[in-house]
Amino acid sequence: MLDTNFVRNNLELVKKKVEAKGVPFAEERFSAMDLRRRQLLARSEELKSRKNKLAKETGFLKKSGAPTREMELQSIELSKQIANGENELEALEAGFQEFLLSIPNLFHDSVPVGHDAGANEMVREWGDPPAFDFAPRPHWELGEAAGELDFSRAAKISGSRFTVYFDGLAKLERVLIQFMLDCHAGEHGYREVLPPFLVNDASLIGTGNLPKFKADLFKIEDYNLYLVPTAEVPLTNIHRDETLDEDQLPVKYVAYTPCFRSEAGSHGKDIRGLVRQHQFNKVELLKFTHPGKSYLELEELTADAESILRKLGLPFRTMALCSGDLSFSSAKTYDIEVWMPARAGYLEISSCSNFESFQARRAHIKFKGRDGRKDYVHTLNGSGLAVGRTVAAIMENYQTADGRIRIPEALRPYFPGRDLI
Repeated sequence: MLDTNFVRNNLELVKKKVEAKGVPFAEERFSAMDLRRRQLLARSEELKSRKNKLAKETGFLKKSGAPTREMELQSIELSKQIANGENELEALEAGFQEFLLSIPNLFHDSVPVGHDAGANEMVREWGDPPAFDFAPRPHWELGEAAGELDFSRAAKISGSRFTVYFDGLAKLERVLIQFMLDCHAGEHGYREVLPPFLVNDASLIGTGNLPKFKADLFKIEDYNLYLVPTAEVPLTNIHRDETLDEDQLPVKYVAYTPCFRSEAGSHGKDIRGLVRQHQFNKVELLKFTHPGKSYLELEELTADAESILRKLGLPFRTMALCSGDLSFSSAKTYDIEVWMPARAGYLEISSCSNFESFQARRAHIKFKGRDGRKDYVHTLNGSGLAVGRTVAAIMENYQTADGRIRIPEALRPYFPGRDLI
């Protein structure tokens, strides 16, 4: 959520940046609601002041034995006016807060301006795509041929966009979760967390998933609970309504969770294989940082996510997203894209974002500085990595002519005595 005073005092800037994200901004509606809200607040204070003054005068007259009936009637009328104003203010405040929650975060000045992914800028690339002396097959064909990925039985159990893993690929998925957690907790200094996989609406409002992306969530019927779309939600809300000490920052968490998404609006996109599932596993990195250091922390978080691909020997490139390709809550995002031989192109495997104070303001997460002043923390998160997509990338980049998968060197300690799946 953006600060109300900032929006009020920077309407043209807010309009420009919000619309560069592809979202219309009704500045006239904001100004009208904001003005009426302030008028009602001022009027309420004025009426309360008059009533208090009248109460004192009435008390003085009562002590002197003078009649007070007229003044008491005036007090009753003032009470009615105050109540009416407060009712109007309550309704207006609800609409005003809903309006504020619908405004996306403003992007950082370093973000390239553009309408879509075509304006994204490459920051760096690493590794050379593998050369094959045969036509590389897509991961779903490899998995089905080996009998270790079963999409039809998953559809029987749950419907489309689910997968049953067997044998070596089931173990590969499990091993990758362990490997990523070991790297981030053991080498990069993140505190490992196992959070709940069900979250309430306050948690989703805090991260910006509600109300904007309600259609992409799976809600538990008759409960105020949703399946997690990402570990970002429970991790961010660990410190909802809390004030951290500056000396604690940065707070760094890593967690594995399954993720559940309806993929609303994605019909026809990546419908084959492990790329776009309703249920998938992910290891998530999250930081609470000092505002003055958050962009340095974003570079480090992105490097931590990239390191997993380096260790696995998977070629990748890192892209700075343009304004029109940024998420609702992000001020700046790097997408890390892994090379996929079967598509002869790259696939996003991690998004690393700085949300600045946008989520912290919604979730009321502050820090107390050494000078005693309080301010909102900056929140950052990134996939470290999406596990199913990592499995798919390993399968395609490490495939052999006979349809088997070479195990990356970094994972071989988890597969004693084996070098193939």
